[in-house]
Amino acid sequence: MSIKVRLTLMSFLQFFVWGAWMITIGVYWFQNKQWSGSEFGAIFSTLGISSLFMPALTGIIADKWINVEFLYGILHLLFGCTFLYLPHVQDPQTFFWVILLAMLFYMPTIALSNSIAYTLLKKHQYNIIKDFPPIRVWGTVGFIAAMWLTDLTGNKALEGQFYIAAIASIGLGLYSFSLPPCPPLKSKLENASLGGRLGLNAFKLFRNPKMALFFAFSIFLGGALQLTNMYGDAYLSDFGNIPAYANSFVVRHSTIILSISQISETVFILTIPFFLRRFGIKQVMLISMLAWVLRFGLLAYADPISGLWMIIISCIVYGMAFDFFNISGSLFVETSTDANIRSSAQGLFMMMTNGFGAILGSSISGYVIEHYFTNTEGQMMWQEIWICFAAYALVIAFLFSFLFKHKHDPSALEDIVEAKN
Repeated sequence: MSIKVRLTLMSFLQFFVWGAWMITIGVYWFQNKQWSGSEFGAIFSTLGISSLFMPALTGIIADKWINVEFLYGILHLLFGCTFLYLPHVQDPQTFFWVILLAMLFYMPTIALSNSIAYTLLKKHQYNIIKDFPPIRVWGTVGFIAAMWLTDLTGNKALEGQFYIAAIASIGLGLYSFSLPPCPPLKSKLENASLGGRLGLNAFKLFRNPKMALFFAFSIFLGGALQLTNMYGDAYLSDFGNIPAYANSFVVRHSTIILSISQISETVFILTIPFFLRRFGIKQVMLISMLAWVLRFGLLAYADPISGLWMIIISCIVYGMAFDFFNISGSLFVETSTDANIRSSAQGLFMMMTNGFGAILGSSISGYVIEHYFTNTEGQMMWQEIWICFAAYALVIAFLFSFLFKHKHDPSALEDIVEAKN
C-alpha cells in the first residue's frame, strides 16, 4: 500500500471520529437530556480549553522526544476509551469534565496528523503543496460519512453517536502504530538552549510581526468557525416550531443538510494549490473572511422552503470559508518555520484557531445572544444573530486587508517547499 493511500486512510478516520458527534451533540443535549443552554456553551468551550496548551505541548514532545505516530496513536486510544464512558454520564457537570478530558486527548491529534503527513510525504519525495490537499480532502469525506451514519442510524439524539466515535478512534489509534516512523529531530538538541530543549523556540515566532498578526487573525477566524458549529443545527431545528416548516426535510434531517458544508470542503480543498500560487496567502485568507460574511448573511434571510436556496449556497460557501484559512494557514506555517520547531508551530496554530478562537466564539457569542438577541419569550432572534455575525466577519476582513503585509511571489511558495524537501 502506497504512503499516500495510508495517509488518506489516516485522514479519513481522523475526521470521522469528530464528525460522528460534533454537529449532533446539541440534539443529544437538548432533546435527550434536556439540559440547559448555558451549560451547553461550556461543552463547546472544552475544544478551546484543550487547544490552548495540548497541541503545543504534544507538538513539543513530538519534536523532541517521541515518534509522532506513536504519540498520535496513544492519544486516539485514550480518547476512544473516554468516549466509551461518556454515554453513562447522567448529569451535565460530570459530562463537562469527561468531554474536557476527551478533548485533551483529541484536539492535539489534528496538528499531529498534519505533522505525520508532511513528514512522510517529504520523506518519499512528494510535494506537500500539490499532494497534501488531495489527502486532507478525505478527512472531510470522513467527517461527512460520520454525520450521515449518525443521522441515518437514528443516533442524532442518542448515545450511539459517542460509541461510533469511540470505535473509530480506537481503530485509528491501533492503525497509527503501523505507519512508517516519524522520529523526533534529536540531533537538533546537541547545542540547544534550555528553551530549545523544551521546544519553546516555537513561541519566538511571535517576535515576527507577520507571524504574530497571522496568529492574531487565526483567533478571530477560529471564533467564526465556532459560531457555525454551535448554532447551525439549532437554527435549522428551530424552524420546526413554525407549522409551515415543521415537516420539511431541512428540519427532519438538518444534519444531512449541514453536511453540504463538508461536501463543499472536498471541492475547495482541491483548489487550494491553484489559489495559493495565483493569489498568494494573504488574498486566499482574505477570500476566506469574505466568505464568512456571505455565509452568515445568507442564513439571516433563509428558510426551509422559499429560502432553501440560501441555506444551500451558505453551506457551499462554508467550504471556501473554512478551507481557505485553515488548510492554507497550516501550509503557511509549515513553509515559514524551521524543521526543528515545525510540530510545535503547527500546535501553536491549532492553539490560536481551536483554542482562543473557540473560547472567543462560544463565550462572547453566548453572552451577546442571551443579552441582546433573545426575545421576551426566550426565543432566539435568528435574523439579527446572523447579521451580527456577518458584520463581525466583515470588520475582521477589513482590518486584515490593511494590517497583514505580505507581498505575493508566485514562485516563492513552490521554491520554499522544494528547498525543504
